[in-house]
Amino acid sequence: MKFSKIALSGLLIIAAITFQNCSSDDDNNNNNTPSPAMKGDMEIKFDHRWGPSQAPFALDNTHTHPATGEEITFTTLRYYISNVRLHKSDGSTHAEEESYHIVDASATFPKVHVKDIPAGDYTGVSFLIGVDSLRNVSGAQTGALDPAENMFWSWSTGYIFIKAEGSSPAAMNETFTYHLGGFSGENSALREVYSSFGDADMRIAPDALPSAHFMVNAARFWHGGISLGEMSMVHMPGANASLLATNFSGGFILDHIHN
Repeated sequence: MKFSKIALSGLLIIAAITFQNCSSDDDNNNNNTPSPAMKGDMEIKFDHRWGPSQAPFALDNTHTHPATGEEITFTTLRYYISNVRLHKSDGSTHAEEESYHIVDASATFPKVHVKDIPAGDYTGVSFLIGVDSLRNVSGAQTGALDPAENMFWSWSTGYIFIKAEGSSPAAMNETFTYHLGGFSGENSALREVYSSFGDADMRIAPDALPSAHFMVNAARFWHGGISLGEMSMVHMPGANASLLATNFSGGFILDHIHN
């Protein structure tokens, strides 16, 4: 009996240690820190606005430009968002795979859905407006890069990064057509947008769908006093396409994020 009591005491001690270790593991797994092996999604939302007052913008509505006073009606506003990256405070980034999206202002809530992001906290987001040079020369493609999307010129000139069309009494023939692209040289129309999330990091986790909400100022095409009467048609890569792409990219401002 004496031996049995000692053996029983040993078993109780082992059981207690085992329970304590399991409890410790459970605490570590429930401290709200997602494992890097886990993944989640996020969205980038685009809210199209007009002018410095951020007035509502809509296709087929007439807007007055705050600088030139010209009346402008958009019938089309589409552009590529590509090479989306999420940034961490340590300088590391996560790049979305096959990262090519078309944003169309005709949609009720234009947005880009980014999938399979390693769980964790992120401090900012960046993306290209346009299509990178490699994919411009990669032959026939599918998805957002399918030529059937009507955002493509030819294999020599590549993709139309930004397409804006509409009418204005100030424009030649009272219409304007901006097909902006060009992926190489000094007149490249590729533009990168980077925005920090500020004081509140974006938390990626499997059970959440955070979003970054950008305001996009469509009046920025004519930033700096460019008149529709002077520039109503741009149909190929060049200095004018590069200038208008710079102006338009300056109208992307991160308004807030949702976690």
